[in-house]
Amino acid sequence: MITVKEYRGHIRNWEALCTELSIDSNLSREQRENEILVKAYEKWNDKMADHMHGMFAFALYNDEKDELFCLRDQFGTKPFYYYITDDNRLLYGTTIRKIMEDDGFKKELNIDMLQLYMSLTYVAGEDTFFKGVKKLMPGHFLKWKNGKAQITRYWTPTFKPDESKSLEDWADEIHETVMKIFPEVKTKDEDAWSFLSGGVDSSYVLALSDVEQTGSCGYEDERFDESGLAKQTAELLNRKSNRCLITPEEYFEVVPYVMYNMEQPLGDASAIAFAIACKETAKETKICYSGEGADEFFGGYNMYRNAERYGDNLKTFYVGNTNIMKEDEKKKILKYYNEDLLPIDLVKDIYEETEGLDPLTKMSDVDIQIWLEGDIYLNVDKMSTAAGLEIRMPLTDRRVFDIASRMPSKYKVNETQNKVAFRTAAAKVLPEEIAFRKKLGFIVPIRIWMADERYNADVRAKFDSDIAAKFFNVDEIKAIFNDYIAGNSDNWRKVWTIYTFLVWYEEYFIKR
Repeated sequence: MITVKEYRGHIRNWEALCTELSIDSNLSREQRENEILVKAYEKWNDKMADHMHGMFAFALYNDEKDELFCLRDQFGTKPFYYYITDDNRLLYGTTIRKIMEDDGFKKELNIDMLQLYMSLTYVAGEDTFFKGVKKLMPGHFLKWKNGKAQITRYWTPTFKPDESKSLEDWADEIHETVMKIFPEVKTKDEDAWSFLSGGVDSSYVLALSDVEQTGSCGYEDERFDESGLAKQTAELLNRKSNRCLITPEEYFEVVPYVMYNMEQPLGDASAIAFAIACKETAKETKICYSGEGADEFFGGYNMYRNAERYGDNLKTFYVGNTNIMKEDEKKKILKYYNEDLLPIDLVKDIYEETEGLDPLTKMSDVDIQIWLEGDIYLNVDKMSTAAGLEIRMPLTDRRVFDIASRMPSKYKVNETQNKVAFRTAAAKVLPEEIAFRKKLGFIVPIRIWMADERYNADVRAKFDSDIAAKFFNVDEIKAIFNDYIAGNSDNWRKVWTIYTFLVWYEEYFIKR
């Protein structure tokens, strides 16, 4: 007998799987997805994920084999953690807090992660800030039998450029594929909203969906406020727009809530705004669309246009979307520094997998395997779950990635534009001024707010605290903060990354 022990996710192609696996499609969502997991395992065993589209992490127990089978989806949209106790029991779950509830768990800080965090601003790779707690990485499954864990990688992003197609051919394939995916994203009886910024990804998702309500974040400072652009897009597509105005007071107030529910520190300032947006949206709906995935698949970041300049030097420095602090600076500020622990070591295997491919493909693959899992998808999952909201990401799909994996880089970026083919696809349902609008990103006025004495009292207090003195040379981090206050706004990320770690540590090691 197969028993579902743990599951979080949304299986998109459930109708096709119900037909293939002889499952009653009239079952409730929970019942049918449990049935799909069980019967897919019975039919395909550890190849079952090859037949599933969507977002998922789960654990199944096979009592005949006395074996536990745990699997995480190809991109890591849903988290999965495990921990082996001193008496050799496997603790596991989609949250770290579930593992912590067991008497066999020993809460200890993994100090090495702080050193990596100070460069990356997120937790990359399989280790976590809790000693012994591991992440099951994307595209991997774990089997636990006879007191031993065996971890296998079942899916690897592969890239095989096809030069035979034109830009229009690629745009057509993107558009046709995404249109086929959309009917799977929700059932007709489910009500959903859609997050909307001023960018092409969320606008394209909205244009192809049947949702009527959109949600956007806004700020009083117009330099950072995309909600006006979002409203224009919503009106153009005959949808209703809802604006969540984020104040600096609310932003700083919610930081402890975010770090606690994130379970790992995350130095992505947009995560705080996203958490507020999730809480507000959850008051109106329980399902919301979002546009993550397209940037990494199709060359969406402006820095990707510099890929050719970096050439083979990439593998000496490029560790993903963020790298804010070099080793010399970390040696100065950290009380514990491990000479043998370098961020670049996290991605050496990825560069070996992409040997011989062009620089943009290498950058994209690093971001797909490291940045998406460690930052973007973690943020989406944790903040939506905490708010009681389910987020579905239509553009994060193996069928969409399959197109990107075959597309030559010249159709992803050029000298003046990023995401060229994707934008061309979006222009089939959006005006060109929206489809080809310059990427702004999910911007937050934190670099201004944190320098303001009205809002930064807790940042100052944390930098001058006993907790800070435990991990940092306080004079050094205060010098970084003071330099930032004096006008060096480039330091804001360093200040924020230190601050978020200190808030997270207080939540997990002082308060609880």
